Amino acid sequence: MKNIGSKMNMSISQLSSHTWARNNSYVIPGVYDLTVEDTNWVLTSSFIIFTMQTGFGMLESGCVSVKNEVNIMMKNIIDIVLGGFTYWLFGYAMSFGRGELNNPFMALGDFLIDPSVSDPLFGPIFAAFLFQLSFSTTATTIVSGAMAERCNFKAYCLFSFLNTIVYCIPAGWVWGEHGFLSKLGVVDIAGSGPVHLVGGASAFASAVMLGPRLGRYAKGIEPLPLGNPVNACMGLFVLWWGWLAFNSGSTYGVSGAKWVYAARAAVMTMMGSFGGGSFSMIYSMARNEGRLDIVDLINGILASLVSVTAGCFLYHAWEAIIIGAIGSALCCLCMPLFDKMGVDDPVGASAVHGVAGIWGVLAVGLFADNPVPLGTTNGRFGLFKGGGWYLLGVQSLSALCLACWSICTTLALLWIINKIVPIRMDPNEELLGADLMEHRIRHSQIGISRALSALAPLKVDLDDVVNAPSIGRNPGHDQCLDEIRAASQKLYEWRSFMDKMSPQKKTKAETSVDKNEFANKDSFKLRNIKRNNRSNLTTYADNQGFDGSSGDDGAKLGNKPFAISGNVLGKIQSERNEQNFAWID
Repeated sequence: MKNIGSKMNMSISQLSSHTWARNNSYVIPGVYDLTVEDTNWVLTSSFIIFTMQTGFGMLESGCVSVKNEVNIMMKNIIDIVLGGFTYWLFGYAMSFGRGELNNPFMALGDFLIDPSVSDPLFGPIFAAFLFQLSFSTTATTIVSGAMAERCNFKAYCLFSFLNTIVYCIPAGWVWGEHGFLSKLGVVDIAGSGPVHLVGGASAFASAVMLGPRLGRYAKGIEPLPLGNPVNACMGLFVLWWGWLAFNSGSTYGVSGAKWVYAARAAVMTMMGSFGGGSFSMIYSMARNEGRLDIVDLINGILASLVSVTAGCFLYHAWEAIIIGAIGSALCCLCMPLFDKMGVDDPVGASAVHGVAGIWGVLAVGLFADNPVPLGTTNGRFGLFKGGGWYLLGVQSLSALCLACWSICTTLALLWIINKIVPIRMDPNEELLGADLMEHRIRHSQIGISRALSALAPLKVDLDDVVNAPSIGRNPGHDQCLDEIRAASQKLYEWRSFMDKMSPQKKTKAETSVDKNEFANKDSFKLRNIKRNNRSNLTTYADNQGFDGSSGDDGAKLGNKPFAISGNVLGKIQSERNEQNFAWID
C-alpha cells in the first residue's frame, strides 16, 4: 500500500508540473496550467456555457416568423455538430496547437487532438479543449440569427462547417502564446473580441451578402412582429445564466487568487446587465410614447453583457454599470441605423455582438485595473486609471484587426459557397417558409395555404409540400374524419332526396281521401285518424333519429312505421350549417 501511495503521489506531482514538454523543443503553453480544482471549475463552466445554445435558439426562433422557427433551431444544432467537428479537426490546432511551425499569425500543431492515456497532460488537454470548444460554437451560432428566413439550409450547413476558420485564427491572436496581439499585451478575458466581435462582424457581412428579406422595407424600417415573444424572453434568461459561467469560468480556475476574481467577474457581469437593461428600458419607453419594445430591452441587456465580457473582473461596480449602459445605448442606436443602410438583421446580432463587442474591447483600455497577483494586464492600467495610452492603443488595434478579418473572410467564404450552392433561398420558397420547404413542417393559421394558392397559377412545383401534414395534427385521425364527413354528406343527400319525394306521396294520399269524402259517411273520421297517425309517426321519427317516407302504408324499420319530420330536417340542416369541415390554416 505504501508503494501504491508513493506512486500516486509521484503521478500527481508529475501532472501538476508545468515543465513537462511534449517534445524536447517546445514548452507546454499556459492553457494547460490547470490543477485539479481548476479543471473542475473549467469543466463545469464548459457545461453551463453549452446551455447558451438553447438560449440562442429560443431567442432567434422567437424573433423570426413562425414559419421559420424550426429552421433556425436546426441551424443552431448544425452549428454544434459541424462547427464542433471542424474545431476538433483543425480549429483548436490553429488556435492553441503546439508545433515548430507556429507563427504570430496562426498555430500549427495538435490537429485531431486525442492525447494518449500515458500523456502527463491527458486531463488538462481535454479540459482545455472542451472549454475552448464551447467558446467556438458560441461564436459560430451568433451568425445564424442574421441569416435567418432567407438562407438556403444546405448552403448554411456548408458555411457552418467552414466558419470555424473565421473564429479560430483570431482567437489564437488574442489568447494563444504565439499570437501577435497577445505578445503586444492585448487584454480580453472572456471574449468581447474573439467571440462576440468576430461573430457580430461575421453576422453583419452575412446579412449584407444575403440581402434583405422579401418585403422587409416595403413599409419602412420599423421592426417586424416577433414570431414568439415569450420564446425570445426565455432565450434571454438562458443566455443570462450562461453568461455567468462564460465570464466567471474565464478566470480559468479557482486556485490561488483566481476564485476571488471569479466571484468578482460574476458580480460585475450582473452589474453591467443592470446598467444596460435600465438604459434600454428608458430609451424604449421614451421612443415609443411610454410603451416598452421587447426587442429593445432584450438586445440592450445582451449588448451590456457583451460590453463587460472583455474586462469582467477588472472593473468596479459603478464602472461596470456605465460600460453596460453605453453598450446598450450603442446597440439600440445602431439597430435602426443598420436598417436604414438596408442591412437586414432579423435578431440584431450585428449591433448586439459586433458594435457592443468593439466597445467592450475598447472599454478595457479605459477602465482596467491591475488584478494583483494575476498577470492578466501585464501590470498595465487603463487610461482613466493613469495607465497612459498604450493599453487603449493595443485594444483599438485588436478591435480593428478582428473586425476586418471577420468581415473579409466571411464575405470570401460565402462567395465561394455561393458558387457551389446558392446561399439565398428561392423567392417562392422564402414566401412559403423554410420550415415547410426544408423540413416539411407545415404550421397552422399563419398563411401557408394563402401562399400556396397564390403560387399555384405560377406553375411552381409544389407537389412535395402541398400535401405536407400540418404540425400538431395526426394524419390518421384526419383520414378518419374525412371518411366520416363523406358518409355524412351522402346521408344528407339521401335525406334531401327523400324529403323531396315525401310531399308528393302525401298530397296524392290526401287527394284520394277527399274524393271519397261524401261517398263515405266515415270519411271525415278517417281523414282525422290518418292525420293523427301521421303526427304520431313524426314523433316516433324524432325520437328514433331515422329517416323514411310517409306513403299509404308507410315505410317500415323493424316492422315499425316511421316518417320524416320537417323539424328533424330543419335541425339537420341547421347543424350542417354550423359545422365547419374546412381545414383552415
